[in-house]
Amino acid sequence: MNIKVRKLLRTFKEGWKNFYREGWLSFAAVTILSLALYVLSVTVIISLSTYIALQNVQEHVNVSVYFNLSVPENEILAIKEKVESAKKEVKSVEYISREQALNDFRESVKDDPLITQTLEELEDNPLPASIVITAKKSTDYTIIADSLEKTEFADLIMDINYDENKDVIERAGSIIGFIQKIGFGVAIVFIFISILITFNTVRMTLYTRAKEYEIMRLVGASNLYVKMPSIFEGIFYGLAGSLMAVVLLFFTAIAVQSVTTGFFGSENTLQFYYAHFAIILASLILVGAFLGMVSSFIAIRRYLER
Repeated sequence: MNIKVRKLLRTFKEGWKNFYREGWLSFAAVTILSLALYVLSVTVIISLSTYIALQNVQEHVNVSVYFNLSVPENEILAIKEKVESAKKEVKSVEYISREQALNDFRESVKDDPLITQTLEELEDNPLPASIVITAKKSTDYTIIADSLEKTEFADLIMDINYDENKDVIERAGSIIGFIQKIGFGVAIVFIFISILITFNTVRMTLYTRAKEYEIMRLVGASNLYVKMPSIFEGIFYGLAGSLMAVVLLFFTAIAVQSVTTGFFGSENTLQFYYAHFAIILASLILVGAFLGMVSSFIAIRRYLER
């Protein structure tokens, strides 16, 4: 076997020995790290799910442009094509004819006999044709509405209902931005806490084995050889913490599943957990191992520089 591989395996075994022989110290470090990873995971999941939910709300928010009754259908369709050409802001444009608008209105008031009877007595269709515009981003609605009011066919437009939806659009956009900032901030805080906890734990174990390191350095062991067991130890802290965090997430999903049905589309939290288990597990393992490795590396490096 290659000498470098043997050294790597030896330091791996030493790191594992350091991890399990510390007993309660390792348990305390893993517990705190798992709680940090758990809170970090919950924060990310809540931020992501709320972002998705608000994005769905935004997709149902749109701008309707109503045309004068005298405007022929071919002109409205030409305007529709022109609006669709603004691919930078416009996601989709739907044409609703006067006949379709009337049928939709009849369907919405079919349980009200007074309005239904009034519609039957009308000789002409009073509803205008319209186009329904969905933007790619909430901030694009202002651009679209302003451009429609300044185009050459502005005189053909009866009304643009942007002002009615403006508050909803802007509120949804501001909530999404706020949640993204809060989620990012909380994630940074808990990543810092995780590194600090693991750093201090590894640092405490280093002091308990101070004589061992002094002997290793006296007999000519390289700094890398001295560092590797502690780095592996930190990785083990991260792996154990991530597995505990996965278990905590599972019990949390069970506890709140009854009140979260439909929050993740057609899924509750437990179904969401099962559907994304592989991603959750892999992400936590990678983050946990990385945090443990970085924390241990910083701790052993500072120790050796003393």
